[in-house]
Amino acid sequence: MALVTGASRGIGFGIASALADEGARVAISSPTRERIEAAAGKIGARAYIHDIKDLDAAPHLVEEVVRDLGVIDVLVTNTGGPPGGDPLEFTREQWQTAHRELMLGPMALIEAVLPGMRKRRYGRILNISSSAACEPIPNLMMSSAHRSGMLATFKTLASRVASDGITFNTILPGRVATERIAHLYGSIEEAEKVAREEVPAGRLGTAEEIAAAAAFLCSEPASYVTGQAVLVDGGLTRAY
Repeated sequence: MALVTGASRGIGFGIASALADEGARVAISSPTRERIEAAAGKIGARAYIHDIKDLDAAPHLVEEVVRDLGVIDVLVTNTGGPPGGDPLEFTREQWQTAHRELMLGPMALIEAVLPGMRKRRYGRILNISSSAACEPIPNLMMSSAHRSGMLATFKTLASRVASDGITFNTILPGRVATERIAHLYGSIEEAEKVAREEVPAGRLGTAEEIAAAAAFLCSEPASYVTGQAVLVDGGLTRAY
């Protein structure tokens, strides 16, 4: 049974759909009721209302999902991205919100599911991050800073629970055709134009391509892959 957060659209929805296609029972969450219920109806998932920034709500979400669908074997923490802008002009409140959304929120869910996974000696925990975690993007400094912090967190946790049959991995998407990239570039057409010039693959990626990598890392055959960060970016990132 899999829980995927931020799954009403884009990459999160693509991952939830891929897991459902593999035969998993899937719970999906989002802060917006109408959107998450519509998404759940498309793939036969169960919808839950949850704001990743509400730390106290995380245990209750997990309890509700377990009660409805059974124990959680797979947790995919997919979050939105904080706003871009001049790296010297973000407010303290923006920094605190980004920290809550990209680090504390996912950790609250991990803390809620991990004891059960350790008891059963099985689990897959996957964080959907960004290529900015290993190659910072100047106008997305809050995302770059917190996502790189989560890489270190997942690497630490992976080594701690590997002998319990639990994996911690991260996917680092590059430029993917989603509403967020359309917003960042002004339109999806402009994002595609820039991608043809800057991405070695010559195009934007798709949510389905991210989902294919996620489905593997959440699978039984991926049991010996842990503590890893997998770039899915069409060759854009130059750093290792």
